[in-house]
Amino acid sequence: MTVAVVRGVHIHYEILGESGPWVALSPGGHRDMSGVRGVGELLAQHGVRVLLHDRRNCGASDVAIEGEESEYELWADDLHDLLRQLGALPAFIGGRSSGCRLSLILALRHPGSVQGLLLWCVTGGPFAAKRLAHEYYGQYVEIARAGGMDAVCETPYFAERIVANAANGERLRRMPTSRFIEVFSRWRDSFLEGADLPVIGATAEQLRTIAVPTCVIPGNDRTHGRRTGETLAHLVPDSELHILEPEDQDVDVADWTGKDPDVAAVFSGFLAKRMAAASRHGSPAMESKAKPA
Repeated sequence: MTVAVVRGVHIHYEILGESGPWVALSPGGHRDMSGVRGVGELLAQHGVRVLLHDRRNCGASDVAIEGEESEYELWADDLHDLLRQLGALPAFIGGRSSGCRLSLILALRHPGSVQGLLLWCVTGGPFAAKRLAHEYYGQYVEIARAGGMDAVCETPYFAERIVANAANGERLRRMPTSRFIEVFSRWRDSFLEGADLPVIGATAEQLRTIAVPTCVIPGNDRTHGRRTGETLAHLVPDSELHILEPEDQDVDVADWTGKDPDVAAVFSGFLAKRMAAASRHGSPAMESKAKPA
């Protein structure tokens, strides 16, 4: 695993594969890069280079609770800068759940840097917005108000961040509790504001402006409903919809253990078609070269 300084934050990353077009994959929730390693390893067997990374506040990367934007907007700009440092732009950008949200935001903020999108288990709807706003942010606002930053550091999530990166403990304990509450409250509210959007993080009008080829695999639960993925595929002009699970389950998050080969098969087929089309048209985007970080 390698570390790059990305917009002042130490980001841990790994590259799978040695040649071919670049694909960046991001996991759901606040999981580390292992959440998409299975899909990434399978894709790397099909002639692409796959970038995995621990986003800020995830895995072994730095905790950086700052900025005036939503956390997923910060993640999108971080990934764009990391890809730029690696000489990996333009790239195919993909992810599951919150990684899907990151990918959409990156495509909207940096459209010239994206060759295509690989999206699965798309998040949307009032239930998802309310549930995730509390899980990711609201509960920590309550903990900070009750016990300050020491109590925040003792939660399982932040305790893991400190074990993975000892400097995170000092960084968190130095942070004023009021500032932590301010930022996490804003990030919570940005989630709640997405309750009525077609997908959390983007309006219908924004999705219609995405001009790159997009592959969508809907989820099948109350947080990542099939209809949300279908709506996304309908709104993005150049999109393909692939249904792996036709029936939604009445659970918060369905278990997709064992589905990595199915997801990778859909994406590898999509990439093969798009790379063949780009090759016929002599696209220079397919020939990006890696640079040392």
